[in-house]
Amino acid sequence: MLLILIAVHLLSRDTIAVPLPHPPDARATPDSCNDNSRTLFSVVWGCLVTIFACTWVSVHPNVPPPKQSHLQLFWRRLKMMLIAMIAPEIMVGFAARQRLGAHELSKEFRFSTTHGMFFSMGGFVSSDGHPIATRKQLEDPDLGPEFQKAIRNVNEEDIKDRSKGDALSKGVVLLQGSWFILQCLARVHYHLTVTQLEVATLAFAVVNVFIWLLWWNKPLDVQRSIVVGPPTQPDAETETLPVQLPRLARFFVAMWGGYEGDYKPLSSVSVPSFWSIELDGSNHNGASILLCLVGTVFGTIHCAAWNAIFPTPAEMWIWRTSSLVIIAVPGLTIVLSLLAKIDWLKSTPAVILVLEILIYIAARIILIVLPFAELRSLPASAFVDVNWSTYIPHI
Repeated sequence: MLLILIAVHLLSRDTIAVPLPHPPDARATPDSCNDNSRTLFSVVWGCLVTIFACTWVSVHPNVPPPKQSHLQLFWRRLKMMLIAMIAPEIMVGFAARQRLGAHELSKEFRFSTTHGMFFSMGGFVSSDGHPIATRKQLEDPDLGPEFQKAIRNVNEEDIKDRSKGDALSKGVVLLQGSWFILQCLARVHYHLTVTQLEVATLAFAVVNVFIWLLWWNKPLDVQRSIVVGPPTQPDAETETLPVQLPRLARFFVAMWGGYEGDYKPLSSVSVPSFWSIELDGSNHNGASILLCLVGTVFGTIHCAAWNAIFPTPAEMWIWRTSSLVIIAVPGLTIVLSLLAKIDWLKSTPAVILVLEILIYIAARIILIVLPFAELRSLPASAFVDVNWSTYIPHI
């Protein structure tokens, strides 16, 4: 990020404003707002800070395997952050599944929401180090009742104490995101140019509001689990291995859940990165619908720059096409997933899904790279700041 800022700073020395194709609003003319202007560096800095803060704090990883180095923990979280930046809808679906799963656990086993979240993220382990993270373990006639009682006896404050974030830190980032959204709305009200980078950042800020709310009760960056239940002897014949799934299967698991019989807690020391308990039919459909709705909102916000000023017509059409792609893909994925359950249609949707994923990734990369390319040539009103004093009641 520092290298990007240095490059933008050097570039901003020679940046020129593109002539507006039509006379801007009187309040948006640079001449009338000489004392209320902003630089290219400040625009980029504000966007990068908002994206980094929103994404870094919104990502709540599951409890990692024990004895991992600081570098491994950092890389694990960085990978989730990159996924959240390329496809934030995946994080929304993941957060929704864990939130709804915690709600189901609270009704079925009388856990608090915090206990349910900690359970879903692999925070409870047995004395032999295996995660307690499935309904099957809680419903086991021998150990299930003891696990349930032991989990309920864990103090909720002890769980929250393991979190590296609190309501204040999340609230500060939420405030930063809300402030950025307010700035963009004010620029639209003043008929000032909102750069494509700001539009992309606005989309991130809006989507991250959903993630924060869904994960509000989930402890942040927990690195150690809590041992619960009766003492047990480790099984020498049990081989402890991580969950091994094909890359494509892991992608769909991240989006829709559904490890089903692929995850064996007694053969592992942690839950998968995108693990959440299996939901009942209504909650599973609710999480999928929310994922698609948020994906549609994310793409629609990018379409807000449909009639923006682009350096070339080709870049304008690339932006428009990519925005439409990320609107259409989430809904189309659900349709194809349903068709894949029909025996005689299984092969066709699978091929289309792979192509769809590749097209979606390409569109997301374009919508990340293109806003930076647009910075080489911006309209004059892009450098005019909002005059906030006009919003203050005065005589």
